[in-house]
Amino acid sequence: MWKLYKWNGHYIQGDLVSKHSTEDAAVKKASKELNFLFAEKVKRGNETLIWLDGQNHEPIGVIVKKSRG
Repeated sequence: MWKLYKWNGHYIQGDLVSKHSTEDAAVKKASKELNFLFAEKVKRGNETLIWLDGQNHEPIGVIVKKSRG
């Protein structure tokens, strides 16, 4: 399950915007809702993060997927 979070002024992973079954759907929703300019995909252990940045690379949100195992 891919979860899209937006920055709430205090935390980057602050407000849950939506949940999606595919990465593509989550990125499309993020593009529509957050208007991000840069994205960086990072894998850490059993977690995949896609950091979403705006102009001047300020963080505006993140897409998270936690996998089992």
